[in-house]
Amino acid sequence: MNHETPEAEHQERGEHHPEHHLEFHIQIDRVHYTVTQRHMTGEQLRHVPPTPIGPDRDLFEVIPGGTDKKIGNAEVVEIHNGKRFFTAPAQINPGKN
Repeated sequence: MNHETPEAEHQERGEHHPEHHLEFHIQIDRVHYTVTQRHMTGEQLRHVPPTPIGPDRDLFEVIPGGTDKKIGNAEVVEIHNGKRFFTAPAQINPGKN
């Protein structure tokens, strides 16, 4: 009688579940990156490029055929292949004198 788990059987045969090796190809400011998380916060996305995106820039998700969406640092974004983001100078609201 075989007492191995289905996971152990898959490992013996060299099979792996796809969720253990997720890769998503995204773009930030037209530069291609590979990430491995299905959900990422705005803060995590800001640290994908080798030089993190600073607070002087806003991060937006490209919404094809719609209005692009500003992503806050704590906002969670569902990641999928081909998802695109861009940055723009942060809006500065000068104080009144």
